Amino acid sequence: MHALAVIPARGGSKSIPLKNICLLNGTPLLAFTIETAKHSKYLDRYVVSTDHPDIAKVARDYGAEVIDRPAELATDQAPTEWALLQVLEVLGKEGYRPEYVVTLEPTSPFRTTALIDRCIEAAIQHQDVDCVLTVTETRKCYGRLEEGRFEYLFPDQPRRRQERRPLYEESSTVYVTRTSALERDRSVLGRTRYGLVVEDPREAIDINEPLDFIVAEAVLAQRLVEDQHG
Repeated sequence: MHALAVIPARGGSKSIPLKNICLLNGTPLLAFTIETAKHSKYLDRYVVSTDHPDIAKVARDYGAEVIDRPAELATDQAPTEWALLQVLEVLGKEGYRPEYVVTLEPTSPFRTTALIDRCIEAAIQHQDVDCVLTVTETRKCYGRLEEGRFEYLFPDQPRRRQERRPLYEESSTVYVTRTSALERDRSVLGRTRYGLVVEDPREAIDINEPLDFIVAEAVLAQRLVEDQHG
């Protein structure tokens, strides 16, 4: 069984310039994902796909392979799948073809190696699905605004949070996609999916805005205190 991790890290972030290598507690954001991929017991290779030389340098400094991404595959409109397929094409010329492609967005710095391995194990176990993806539990009440009126998506939910049935949302923390499904559907989700719950909600923290960096710094500080009192 061969599994390839692809870390898509383009340089064109609008909310935070070069977000993927901004420092989080003194470490480039991208480095957190590289380090967790590096210690997986299932991943053969971990590759950073990028169009920016500074991101490529950081990736290599932390031990990752780099695949240069063409500019047309790194625009705001270009889906991540295009980058994944380009990586497969480049590596395929070397004779390497994995059974699974594991997509690890660099904006999830608290994802653990254990979570990556759980997802790959679930994909191996559930041979009838195209993708294993991570989800987080929520008991919030969701709805739509219809001409200014708030309409619940799920009417008649209990008012007490503890009494509501949990809902689940895609966390974008880990995707494990069968390569054949990715190539067939050009989608990390494929046609059939198995959702794996992220047990520690901190692992699902996704950094996209400046406020997210502040939250992440606070989480790191909390973890330091927990480790000291271990």
